[in-house]
Amino acid sequence: MSVRQERSRPVDRRVRVRGRPVDSYPRLPPEAGRGSVRRVTEVGEEVLSRPCREVTAFGSPELSALIDDMFVTMYVAEGAGLAANQVGVDLRLFVYDCPDDDGIRHVGHLVNPVLDQPDPGSRRLVDDFEGCLSVPGAVMAVPRTDRAVVRGFDKDGTPLVIEGLGYFARCLQHESDHLVGHTYLDRLSRRDRKDALRQTAERREEVFAQRALRAADLG
Repeated sequence: MSVRQERSRPVDRRVRVRGRPVDSYPRLPPEAGRGSVRRVTEVGEEVLSRPCREVTAFGSPELSALIDDMFVTMYVAEGAGLAANQVGVDLRLFVYDCPDDDGIRHVGHLVNPVLDQPDPGSRRLVDDFEGCLSVPGAVMAVPRTDRAVVRGFDKDGTPLVIEGLGYFARCLQHESDHLVGHTYLDRLSRRDRKDALRQTAERREEVFAQRALRAADLG
C-alpha cells in the first residue's frame, strides 16, 4: 500500500511496534538496515491473483530475512505496507509502517493474518484515496471500514492482535486483501479500474525512476 499522498512518513514520537507503545523509534526500523531490496510484482502477475500459503516454519533464518527484505523494499517504494506476494513470495505475511488518523505511527509485521469480519452496522464505511505498490502511480478512492482487527503471529510464532483505526485500518485491510489474491482494483467498478490502469501506464516509468534513486540513497 502506498503512503497517503498528502502525508509524508509520520514523525510523531508516539509509536506502536507490533501493537505495543514505545517512547521513540528510528526513522527506519532495524529490519530495513539488514534487508536487501527486492523487485515489486505488478498487477497482472499470477502470484498476486491467488491465495497465499500459510507460514509453517516459524523462527527460521529464511523467514527473518524475508521480513528484512520486505521492510527495505517497502521504504524504497515509499509504501505504508507490503505483502509477501508483492515481492514474489506466496506466503501469508505482510509488513507495515503506517500512521493512523491521529498521527500515531504503527510499525510491525504479521504472519498468517486473519482479518476479523465486522458485525453488520458496527463499523463505518469510509471512501478515501488508496494506492498500491503493485499498481504503480495510480490512486483511487476505495470504501473501507474505519476500524479493523487482524489476528496472527510474529515471526517467532507469538500470537498478535493488531487493531487499526482510520488510515491504519485501511492499510490492514489492503494488505489482508493481497494475501487472498486480491488488489484494491478488485474493489473498483470497471470504469474506475480502467482509470487506475491508465494512471499506471502514464506514471509507471516515473515511479520506477524514483524508486531507483531511493535505493541508491539507501546504499
